[in-house]
Amino acid sequence: MEPIRQIRSRTAVLPSTNIDTDQIIPARFLRTTTREGLGRQLFADWRYGADGSLVPDFALNRPEASGCSILVAGRNFGCGSSREHAPWALLDYGVRAVISTEIADIFRNNSLMNGLLPIVVDETTHRWLLEHPGAEVTIDLESSTLQLPTGVRVGFPIEGFARYCLLNGVDELGFLLSKGPDIAAYEQRGRS
Repeated sequence: MEPIRQIRSRTAVLPSTNIDTDQIIPARFLRTTTREGLGRQLFADWRYGADGSLVPDFALNRPEASGCSILVAGRNFGCGSSREHAPWALLDYGVRAVISTEIADIFRNNSLMNGLLPIVVDETTHRWLLEHPGAEVTIDLESSTLQLPTGVRVGFPIEGFARYCLLNGVDELGFLLSKGPDIAAYEQRGRS
């Protein structure tokens, strides 16, 4: 995983509520166990027409969304099934953080374990972000704050261990493996 300290980007806005994991990455694309290439299928049923061409008015297909690594979504983002492919697809597409007023628990946990930062903000901040697509914002994971272009800074909650892993670019297994020498020393002391 790539460490996250700060993300500065324009925002792409997808205001729909209850966006479930099947909309994020449709089930027909779940035949892979690798992450590469899943970004092409992100929101496939919304991004592409029946003939495979891009739907021009879909939020992520608009020119102003190009290169945005922060997605602002409607309430209850990532609900539905527990597929880990959903955060994989977002990351492969280039999204590093998702902001909403509510993010489904399983999706949030899968995101944190895979290097995607899910951020829950208050209604006022969320409304401002929805009304200002393309706004350049800064997410500072070290201070757990989101800064709007107006200068307003808003704190967001994040569990301490998940924050540590994201800051250091390690997943849970990587963290445990990094403690190998400490574990071996502890076991050795127990044998003495």
